[in-house]
Amino acid sequence: RRPDRYHQGMSFFAVLFALLAEQLKPLSNLNPIHHALAAWVRWAGRNFDAGADVHARVVWAVTVLAPSALVAVSYHFINRYSTVLALAFDVAVLYLTLGFRQFSHHFTAIRDALEAGQENRARELLAHWQNLDASELPRTEILRHVLEYSLLAAHRHVFGVFFWFVALSTVGLGPAGAVLYRLSEFASRYWAYRSRVTGTPTHDRLMNLSQALFTLLDHVPARMTAFGFAVVGNFEDAIDAWRRHASLWTRRNEGAILSSASGALGVRLGGQVAPVSGSPDVSRTMTQGDSPDVIEAQGSTQGSTPMLAHLRSVVGLIWRSVVLWMLLLALLSLANLVG
Repeated sequence: RRPDRYHQGMSFFAVLFALLAEQLKPLSNLNPIHHALAAWVRWAGRNFDAGADVHARVVWAVTVLAPSALVAVSYHFINRYSTVLALAFDVAVLYLTLGFRQFSHHFTAIRDALEAGQENRARELLAHWQNLDASELPRTEILRHVLEYSLLAAHRHVFGVFFWFVALSTVGLGPAGAVLYRLSEFASRYWAYRSRVTGTPTHDRLMNLSQALFTLLDHVPARMTAFGFAVVGNFEDAIDAWRRHASLWTRRNEGAILSSASGALGVRLGGQVAPVSGSPDVSRTMTQGDSPDVIEAQGSTQGSTPMLAHLRSVVGLIWRSVVLWMLLLALLSLANLVG
């Protein structure tokens, strides 16, 4: 049956409660849920990837679509039984997939080290977070890398999840969109990461397919995030930077987000990238960096040189964007409830 307006209006409360719960009781880095998901992806690759192109599609479907479909079916039956339980289910799934505290401890630790003048410590923390060789980075480049990775982490852990949750919950699929986005994002970087950990090549088709499908899923959310940064920042400069500089980045979704944020904050982003470390941490899960590659840009945007004050500015930009999208979701929910 079609979801009624009352159930559609619950999206706002589900996101709000999940964000509050995540702030009050963030997930541990060693939580068993995320380790189980990493094991699930490994199991799917080991049992369904035999090297043919069709096997790459099967692995991606088992890894990403199957859990998303299971969540959608579970929500359907829970919702038929009780709206309150359906809301609780939404909150539980969002708690596991959406939130700042899944990455903000890295940002905070690096910022504190820089404020204390401990640049070597900041380099070590950045290297641990993103598996980069940061040993030769000057202070301004440490700041730039932290800004870029924090902006992208906020998008992938919050705004992208937010978009797909709202999009699919509107059509009665509950939190399936949140699971779809997070698993797709994880799969897009897991296989390349796995190659570096084991030293053996992963099926190229599987890597390329997972990255291409995540790029497709992230196309609209990335531009919504970029637009949100423009609205809550310096709108004219953000739109101008987005139009002129988004093409500097190899991956256009990243380019839209980072160029818009650059204009919104008035800070220079892009430029020479730090090399990937040769010894990734095999214990990492989907809550951590595990980047498949560095943020590649063929040049820099305009703006001032990154400074410590920009770290505080980016926090404000991200939180204002959260408030913006929550207000819009609240209006949509109110319209559904009284329309």
